[in-house]
Amino acid sequence: MPSIRPSADLRNKYNEVSEFCHKYGEPVFITKNGVGDMVTMSIETYERIVGKFELKKLLDEGMHDVKNNNVLPVDDVFRDIESGLNR
Repeated sequence: MPSIRPSADLRNKYNEVSEFCHKYGEPVFITKNGVGDMVTMSIETYERIVGKFELKKLLDEGMHDVKNNNVLPVDDVFRDIESGLNR
């Protein structure tokens, strides 16, 4: 269940809002005059969300390469990885 709080809580109950974000790893939706205005979250939650978007972008790029037959044999890939580790 999303947490929806008025903007005054950021000023008057900041510690409570911060504690919720860290404890549950969920964003808090902030309203202004009863209307959605912004979202606040812990840095950990933000990094997790951004990481998912970055991973999705990389997977999409990989799928695009597969569809366009822009691939290498798996043995070549592992050989390149191993040579990079031995440097």
